[in-house]
Formats: sequence, structure tokens, C-alpha cells
Amino acid sequence: MIARVVVDVAARQTDRPFDYRVPEEAEAWIEVGSRVAVPFGGRTVQGFVVGFAQEAEVEPGRLKPIGELLDPTPPLRPDLIELARWMADTYGCTWTAAMQAMIPAALKGKAERMVSLAQNPGAADHAEAAPGLSDALIAWLKRYGPVKLTTLLERFPDEAQAVSGALRRGVLAESAQVRDRLSVKKILTVFPPEDRAAAEAAAAAFPARLTKQRQALLHMLERNEPVPLRRLAEESGFSESIFRALADKGLLSIEAVEEDRDPYAGRRFTPTRPLPLTDAQAAAYRRIAEALESGKPAAMLLQGVTGSGKTEVYLQAIERCIASGRQAIVLVPEIALTPQMVERFKGRFGSDVAVMHSRLSLGERYDEWRKVRDGRVRVAIGARSAVFAPFERIGLIIIDEEHESSYKQEESPKYHARDAAVHRAGQHGAVVVLGSATPSLESFAAARLAPAAAAAESGGQADGPAARVCPGAALRSAEWLPLPERALGLPLPPVDIVDMREELAAGNRTMFSRRLREALTQRLERGEQTVLLLNRRGYSTFVMCRSCGYTAGCPHCEIALTYHQRSGVLRCHYCGHAERQPEECPACGSPHIRYFGTGTERVEEELYRAFPGIRVIRMDVDTTGTKGAHEKLLSAFGRREADVLLGTQMVAKGLDFPLVTLVGVIAADTSLHLPDFRAAERTFQLITQVAGRAGRHDLPGEVVVQTYSPDHYAIRAAQRHDYDGFVREELRARRLLSYPPFCRLALATLSHPELPKLAEAAERFAAALRGAAASAGLLKPLAGGSGAALELVGPAASPIPRLKDRYRWQVMIKYRGIVDAAGLIRQAAETLAGDRSAGDVQISVDVDPQVIL
Repeated sequence: MIARVVVDVAARQTDRPFDYRVPEEAEAWIEVGSRVAVPFGGRTVQGFVVGFAQEAEVEPGRLKPIGELLDPTPPLRPDLIELARWMADTYGCTWTAAMQAMIPAALKGKAERMVSLAQNPGAADHAEAAPGLSDALIAWLKRYGPVKLTTLLERFPDEAQAVSGALRRGVLAESAQVRDRLSVKKILTVFPPEDRAAAEAAAAAFPARLTKQRQALLHMLERNEPVPLRRLAEESGFSESIFRALADKGLLSIEAVEEDRDPYAGRRFTPTRPLPLTDAQAAAYRRIAEALESGKPAAMLLQGVTGSGKTEVYLQAIERCIASGRQAIVLVPEIALTPQMVERFKGRFGSDVAVMHSRLSLGERYDEWRKVRDGRVRVAIGARSAVFAPFERIGLIIIDEEHESSYKQEESPKYHARDAAVHRAGQHGAVVVLGSATPSLESFAAARLAPAAAAAESGGQADGPAARVCPGAALRSAEWLPLPERALGLPLPPVDIVDMREELAAGNRTMFSRRLREALTQRLERGEQTVLLLNRRGYSTFVMCRSCGYTAGCPHCEIALTYHQRSGVLRCHYCGHAERQPEECPACGSPHIRYFGTGTERVEEELYRAFPGIRVIRMDVDTTGTKGAHEKLLSAFGRREADVLLGTQMVAKGLDFPLVTLVGVIAADTSLHLPDFRAAERTFQLITQVAGRAGRHDLPGEVVVQTYSPDHYAIRAAQRHDYDGFVREELRARRLLSYPPFCRLALATLSHPELPKLAEAAERFAAALRGAAASAGLLKPLAGGSGAALELVGPAASPIPRLKDRYRWQVMIKYRGIVDAAGLIRQAAETLAGDRSAGDVQISVDVDPQVIL
């Protein structure tokens, strides 16, 4: 039996299956998706079985056996192996990297050097053959070996040289074993006596000196279920040794039992029942239910204004999915959204829900993943990686707030969860529901432009703008399900736009406009709550000397340092570099150091100064870094322990608090003028989403948006809650400049410690890329025509030209039609790699990038 194994080695040249012989005793256990330890290049590495073959591609004498099966149950199902292959081809990553993204961190094992006593010599011979090995070390190895070499040297640090010599002489044997970062948690559990009558008789016959044992046994006889030993000792007041003594007598049994590390253990969730649906909700639900019953893959865009009841549609669709014997996955973009979503889903489905996100402990994540793999739950909810939940029969995948850029992973593998979900749906015959009040333009195009394009083609009409849309890697078309009104019939809150230029002209130099200050005062007087948004953390965005103009910058990145007043440090938000705030200018020695720009930390300080007695909860990366911080802060706000919830974009979506009647946007221009073609789209989405937090229940809401660009179409459209109006303006610009959704993008970023070498390498890379595209017949203009079209932009310096001591240049590909963009970049990279003068050039590939900075 020959297994085809992809080894966990981070190198493009080894990113293919290698043949290994399956030991006869393991043939019944090894399957596609199994994780194994195999010999590779003189060492032992982890690998994944991706298939089997009748004959090996190497000579029989060179065929090595699989060393060890690492899991009794394969961690990856065959459909995930195929999905990983698709991700590797689509996003230009390795097959191994894609598979690693699908398993919990606890299973990302590494080979450990293990040491044991050699088999031949006796104990006396060990000491003679390896002078310096102590009797204690030899005895310890005899009892515990094989042990990790690092553990052995930690225990016997003075014998390192003797151990090295013993390994060379063969007195000690060295091996390699792949060990995981974590194992299944087991706890000692006490089981009641099987023969109760015999146990009662034994208790009655205990002598007086064993009174505690008799009482402990009688206590256990009162229970009918197993109980953890530690808890039993605490409840009964008897020590654990008493119960162990009873087990030694055969009156009780104590066994190690698996226990889940449940992040919600002890929590009670109020059960909920399905709510009546509005006509629009009911229509959307019916279409989803029909698609579920068909068993055919489908994608649907559930576009509903904020407060339109998208979550209730999700819940009832999941209930229908479960009733059909299938499973559901729910993705949320922010960990901040998870507490309220978990509350809603646990309230509806109870223990049938697994939660998967990075703020859980390593053990909790592993155990929640095992619940899914073992079929103990039917709903998984989490951030983007939950799209890989190892369900066997997926019926529904929901992506809430689908427009969020956090669904695109920024490190390899740079996949988009939306496209991975659509591909998985194709494998399972499942339905993908994309939910948002402000859909991404790619999803909008798939639902509302792609159908028009198909109709134009079938009718033989001329090629028009709609016919040239390119939504994404997997999402080609979707059905549009609109929810145009709020579920409770409440109006969307009015939005006031405040021109901060007029505020400055009127002498108001504070960060709060007169309108926002007045509105805040009214809420404090009425006991209502406010959400304030500023999508920039820290105290000041840059520090400058007013004498010489020096600006504090990161020594490793081409970016200004942000001042954090509470910690008194200047910090780089890209590489993490931190330094103490300067007392004087390091360039000229002047004491005239000033702090410019505004972050959430400074807004918090100004709130306390402007409104004495105000209670503020601040939510940003600095305050939510610890486990459970999001839930703790949001729960406190829900209990009315604060008047204002101040935060970055994590407070802009999904939150629902009855007393929030005011939303203030401190600076709407924060993202509007970034050098990114999506800047206007993100600004519109952010304002619209945060505006939707106000007036969701009985009390009317109000929104105040402060801006220096009051006439920008994104700001004006957000004021009117006019998604279609914004899209019309934005599509006009996108079509003119050939940006998504009228083409697709692939970004190659090259980096090197030396700028001149990088510039030369970037030119050679671009030339190689242009040659590869020309050879494939793809260099055609994007402006018109049919078929594949491709345009190269660059090379040019990246908008942030240096990060982590490496200069950065980029080349962008714009394309339509069937184009293997990742393959073209790979060809050019291989050409560059053959040029020795390129040196230490690293190339990063990002297909369908969400950020081009």
C-alpha cells in the first residue's frame, strides 16, 4: 500500500506528494487526510496523506515507510484536502500552508529529538562506555526513556558533554518523534460501584478505624453518576486518598476520562424561540429554504438595512438546515461580534453550537474543533478560519457582514473566506448566504450586475459595463434577497453632517463639534447611551518637534510612531517597535515636542474633561488584548455601567443595545483619503454600519458625522442611507480606472534590505512577468473587447515603502477572463530566482487583495 504524502516543509520545490510505504499494521487506520510522521531529508517531519497509489514513482529500494500515524481519526476530510489544493492554485501559496490553516494550532506538531539507552549494552556497560554519565542519569533513562533531549539536558545540565559523547559512541540512541503542542485533556473520574448491594455490605463491615472510608463510600453510593475525583473530594470533605483507597479495594473505580475545555462552561443562555418574520424576511427565508431542499450549491446576497432582522433569518434557516440532517457554519468578521452572536445562537441551539476563534485558549480551540470533527455539534460559529470546520454534510454557510476586509487573510495563505465558502458549498451542495447592509462591490456585482451580463449575452446585446464584471475567485453569481426596512418598522436614524472647517472658523478647536457636544449632553441628562467611533487607536498619530520639524518615525518601517499616553510610549502599529516618549527633540535638542492627530485614547481623555462624571468604555486593540475582554466590556455596557462606548471599527457593526440613541463619528476622513481604491467604499460602509447602532428599539436615534470633506459622495450617500446611490458613483470611477469589480487584481510585493538591489530585481521581475503573459497571449487592453485581458502596473514603490527593515516594491496585475495570475507570478519568481544577483529578494503574492498598502 503506497501513500502519497505532502510533507510539512516550507519550500516550493517540495510542495508535492511523495511516496511512502504504509506499514501493514497501519493499513486499516491510514486514510486520506491522515496526519503522519515520515522520514524526509535525514530528519522526521509531519505530513498529510493526500491519496494512495498502486505503484510508487520511486524505485522499491528507495521507498521509505511511514514512521508514525499521529491521529487515530484524520484531522482533514478529503474535501478539505481538495479545497487546500484549490487554495494553493488560486492564491499562490503552498499546499502545505493551506492545509496547516485548516487544523487547530494544537495539532501543528514539530519533531522532537528523543534520547534513550541503546538496546545492546547492560547498565554497567553504559557507564563504562560513556565516561561522565552518572548513575542517576542512566537510571532515569531506564525508567522514563525515551525522553526529549532538551528535557534530559535541563535535568542533568552538567552532563551535556558526556551525553554528546554517548550519542556518538552509540551508547545512547537518538530518534525523532513528532509531538503536538497539546493533547486531549483527561481528568480522574470516580464511578459508582457496579454491585451496590455488595458495596453497602462492605461499608457496614468496615472496622471503626476506617470510619472515613465507610462514610466516603456511603457518600458515593448516594450518587448515581460518575463525578470528577477533585470535585468529589471538595463536595464530600474527604481527601482524594480516601477514594483512591476504596478503589484499591475494588469498591469504586477511578478512570481517566476525556473532558472538554469548554469556554462557556457554567454559562446559562436564555432559550429563545423563532420570532414572527416580516414579509421581506419571510420571502428571503423561503428562497433559502428552497435552495437547501434542492441540494444544489447556491449563493445568495441577503442585503438588509441595519436592524432589518438578518440574524433571525440566519437562525431560522439554520434550524431548517439542521432539520434536514445537515450542518451549518456561521462566520463573523470581528471577535467583538462573537459575544452577542454566541448569545443568540446558544440561546436558540444550546449545546449544539461550537465556537471557534483566536481569543480562546489553545486547549479550548482544540476541543471546540474536536466537537465539530466528531459530529457532536451541528453549528459552528467563528471568525474566517471557521470556514474550514470539519463537518461531513454542510448544508449552509452564512457570512455575516460579508463586506468586511477581515475575511481576507493577510498572511500566507492569503485566502478570502467568502470564496473558500463558495468552493466548499460546491463540494457539499450547500447554500452560501452573504449578509450585509453595505455589500462589497464584488458581491453586489455578483448579485445585481452578473445577471444583467448573462441576460445581455443570451440576448446578443453589445458588450456593456455589466458584462465585464469579475466578482471574485469563486463567487460568479448570486441571488439578491433584499430587506429594505427595519424589522420593527422603525425608521433609520437621521444623520447630521458637521463641517469641521466651519467649526474651526467659528473658534471651536476641540475635537467635539457644537452639535455633537449638545447631543451628548442631552443623552447624559436623559440616561441614554452613546456610541462614538474613531478608527484610530492611541493618543496622537504622530509626534513632531515644532523647532526643527523632526517627526518620530519607526527605525524599521517608513511610518510615523503613534503616541500612547497611558503607557508613555511611541509605538509602531506595523512591526511593534516601541520607545519611550522623548523629553526633548533627538535631532535639535529642543523641548518643543508636540503631539498631533487624535486617537481613541485622546478622545477618552477629552470626554472626561468636557463631561465631568461621564462613564466611558474604550474598545480598541489596546483594551481588548486579553482573553474575554470583548465580552466583558460589551456586557458592562449592556448593563448600563457606562454612558459612552468609544472605539475603533469593532464598535461599528453587529452590536444591538436598546438605550443607544446617539452615534457620533469623530473623524469620518480617517480612511477616506488613503492611497487605496477602496477608501471611499470603506468609509461609506463604516459610517453606514455605525449609524445603524442608533435607535434600534423604542427610543429614536440620531447620528452626528464630523468631517472635513462634507461634499464627498461617500459621506453624502451615508447621510441618506443610500447604498444604491453610492454604488452608482463608485462604479463610475471603478469602470473608468479598471478596478474591481470590472477586473480582478493580483499583487506581487517584492522586498529586500537594500533599496538599489530591490529596484533592479523589481524591474527584472516585471520584465519576466510581462514575458510570461505575452507568451500566454494575455497582454490585451482591459478597456474593451472579449476574452482574457491583462494589464501590468509597475514596478513601483509600495505606498508604505519599508516595513520591518525591508524595502518594498510592487507589481500589480489587472485581468479579466480565465487567467492563472498566481501561476504567472510563480513563473516570473522562478526566473528571478535563477538570477544570483537578486540575492535576498522575497516575493509575496496576494490574489484579490483587499489592502494595497
